[in-house]
Amino acid sequence: MKLKKRFIAGAICQKCHAQDTLMLYMENSVEKVECVECGDIQSQTDAKVEKSSKSSGNVIGLFKPE
Repeated sequence: MKLKKRFIAGAICQKCHAQDTLMLYMENSVEKVECVECGDIQSQTDAKVEKSSKSSGNVIGLFKPE
């Protein structure tokens, strides 16, 4: 499966500070941003999953079918 990658116009890499080098893509339902200049990768899980997993210290995560 080929990933669809999009560049983020005007964005600046937090690691190398290069502008217009960040590309955004989804991988296994995780949003990732990668700098093509230095290779730094940042990821962010779905906000619902992150919020649910932090709501209780005893719960790892919740699955809520919609």
